[in-house]
Amino acid sequence: MKLSDDGFDARRLRPRGAGGWRWRCLGALAALCAAFGVMLSMAGAATLLGRPSAMGPMNDSIGSAIALVLFGLFLLWGGVYVWRRCRRRLRRRYSDDLSMSPHLLKKHD
Repeated sequence: MKLSDDGFDARRLRPRGAGGWRWRCLGALAALCAAFGVMLSMAGAATLLGRPSAMGPMNDSIGSAIALVLFGLFLLWGGVYVWRRCRRRLRRRYSDDLSMSPHLLKKHD
């Protein structure tokens, strides 16, 4: 950005709000939940396929393996859902800064 000689600074016209660190932390926590859900689902699926149990006596039976798969898939779905909501919230916060035509913006989603 070009600064003129008379001390005018265009950044002062649109003051930025508070940082989005809460949404970033929540997004990182949601991504960790999604990764944990994938690992739980894989451990349950390994038991269902007849491989040695990955979690010791926690998933020895078929019923507990099915419960692990379902709980892992639920964690995966919930983590991805919350992560996407956080990303949308962060992107919407930064897109309010300038009033540009939508066809001039980059296509992200």
